[in-house]
Amino acid sequence: MRLYAPTGALGMGFLDSSLARAVAMRPDVIACDAGSTDSGPFYLGASAPKMSQPALDRDLRRLLRARDELKVPLIIGSCGTSGTDDGVEMMRDLALQIARDEALSFTIGLVYCEQKPATIAQWFDAGKVRALAGAPEIIRDDIVSCSHIVGMAGAEAIQHALDLGADVVFAGRATDTALFATAPLKAGLPEGAVWHCAKTIECGAVCSSIPRADGLLADIDAEGFEVEPAAEDAICTPLGIASHTLYENADPIFIKEPSGTLDTGPAHYAQKSDRRCRVEGSQFKHEPYSIKLEGAAPVGYQTVAIGGIRDPLIIGQVDPWIAEMQAFFAERVTELTGMTVGKEVRIDIATYGKDGVMGTLDPQAGTASHELGILFTVTAPSQEVANQICRFVTHAASHWPIKEWDGFISGIAFPYSPPEIDRGMAYRFVLHHAVFDIDPLDMFRFKTVRAG
Repeated sequence: MRLYAPTGALGMGFLDSSLARAVAMRPDVIACDAGSTDSGPFYLGASAPKMSQPALDRDLRRLLRARDELKVPLIIGSCGTSGTDDGVEMMRDLALQIARDEALSFTIGLVYCEQKPATIAQWFDAGKVRALAGAPEIIRDDIVSCSHIVGMAGAEAIQHALDLGADVVFAGRATDTALFATAPLKAGLPEGAVWHCAKTIECGAVCSSIPRADGLLADIDAEGFEVEPAAEDAICTPLGIASHTLYENADPIFIKEPSGTLDTGPAHYAQKSDRRCRVEGSQFKHEPYSIKLEGAAPVGYQTVAIGGIRDPLIIGQVDPWIAEMQAFFAERVTELTGMTVGKEVRIDIATYGKDGVMGTLDPQAGTASHELGILFTVTAPSQEVANQICRFVTHAASHWPIKEWDGFISGIAFPYSPPEIDRGMAYRFVLHHAVFDIDPLDMFRFKTVRAG
């Protein structure tokens, strides 16, 4: 069975020449991921797509034309970035419009993966929801506070949509690999090869010699699989393919899927031709079915301000300098709003050039450059309050003194006027949990729609 992964994320684009070459090679399935948690909790919390409508339209339009020419399934997963019901319906509406524009005809299968917070809270109370490694402690109220929760579908849910007669599947949140494993598993190909191949091609050409937004082709047989880039100026090598098992995994050998664990330990990689790599030996072990949950909850409205510090005297004592102003800000917030910093309001200050990325986890903590970027983030119950607080924070901080100064001096340069930037509602990830010992289809809803 030949698979075509046109790009790492729908909306990122791919070369027309690569698509033409892939279509000429007659793949049996076209599949593409459309989402991720990589970009943070906003997209799930707000149920909003990261990619623009024109970008999604351009990619989907070309893929629907290719699917029509080949008469093969087209599978898109994690629609709308986070895989909420809104994302699935956005893709449905886009496909219906494209079908009208292009005079195409096909059946759409919709897989809805969004979960009701109240239901997940009840399961949590009953012990059916368990934390995954590294998950923070949560209580029932954390779950109920989520604006959106999705369950991560496996291959079985997408297979069910195909069984309902779908030519095109738009799935909510799904594992990247499930999109590519669906048809080969349905055809009875060996599970170790199928899941390892799916892991390899999930991000398109990222594992090739030119890791750009473009495609990859894979052939799965009874012994293993082979991969090559869709673009003729790129190649696949054993090192590039093997290294992709490190991407987004806690363990590069044992890779968890809803239905079990892929073991890439026995795999061996070989250069098949100048551009093509072959992999054999991977194993798959079935385990009780589990479905990962992702949930995001609102934390308040944010206003941010960005500045720069060049004064070496401030940089030499920047931590106590910030601590002093933080104490003043806490008093001032209570005076002006009646609210308390640390409860209704948060004021975070990060210095880039000194522990700005990793904070207290930085192994080189304390190292300072000759200049620092400073980021103020105010989180409050309303945008108006966040902006009000950030206004006095930026003004007070820009003139905050040090003992070495004589007179009134400005210590922070702000690149924008006004420096305050409203960010709107902010969200946090709440769930890094899974529902265990559940039927593969129980958490999902299915529908078919005729296009054209």
